[in-house]
Amino acid sequence: MLAGQLALILAAVFFGAALYVNVAEQPARLTLDDRALVTEWKPAYKRGAAMQAPLAVAGCVLGLLAWWQTGIWQWLLGAILMIANWPYTLLVILPTNNKLMATDPASADADTRTRVERWGRLHAVRTIFGFAAALVFLWASLR
Repeated sequence: MLAGQLALILAAVFFGAALYVNVAEQPARLTLDDRALVTEWKPAYKRGAAMQAPLAVAGCVLGLLAWWQTGIWQWLLGAILMIANWPYTLLVILPTNNKLMATDPASADADTRTRVERWGRLHAVRTIFGFAAALVFLWASLR
């Protein structure tokens, strides 16, 4: 079943990208001074969002298709976990994103650093969603 296998691949890619942010990019970013920190965060966030948002949607759609084709409820659960990144991002992370995007690097300070640190903790939840979706899709593919 191609749709399910593709959903699993996209969930794994999403998880890998999100995990990279949490274990490599964010810790490296936090070694920078406040101005460089927000200067680096802005384009990194835009590029990450441009990659991860479509992965979440496509993984959801493929998971739904696999569920529709097979009736295996785990495909539906995985699809829900993939798309859960959207409302979580819009409702929980977006206020922090907006504040960081509005920050002029020249005026970055300790509060800016605190926001970037908070953003990293909030982003970790997206990583968990991706991991959970990949596990559930794997479970479904083994049935």
